[in-house]
Amino acid sequence: QLQLVESGGGLVQPGGSLRVSCAASGFTLDDYTIGWFRQAPGKERERVSCISSSTGITYYADSVKGRFTISRDNARNTVNLQMNSLKPEDTAVYYCAARRGSCQIEVAKYDYWGQGTQVTVSS
Repeated sequence: QLQLVESGGGLVQPGGSLRVSCAASGFTLDDYTIGWFRQAPGKERERVSCISSSTGITYYADSVKGRFTISRDNARNTVNLQMNSLKPEDTAVYYCAARRGSCQIEVAKYDYWGQGTQVTVSS
């Protein structure tokens, strides 16, 4: 059974950094395109970043560009999202998701999802 598990969330002050990780069991993450999404209370789930399986091309939402970095750690079968210069508006539950093929922005295009990890940016 294919499973994704996020970790690394927590409470951080504005301007701080946090790294969230997505670990896979039952499959090799490098074979899949991985998207990081977030959902704040009362808002729709949105994609913040994605890394393509075939080309390694990365995508970032405008709101996180220059602050977040997505990367693969194939030795650990994980995909990480390094988040720097965090703002209160980054507060959300962060989810990783996997799909075959290219990066897509739509939630429905992803086949496998983790349970999410809470990131709270507050002083």
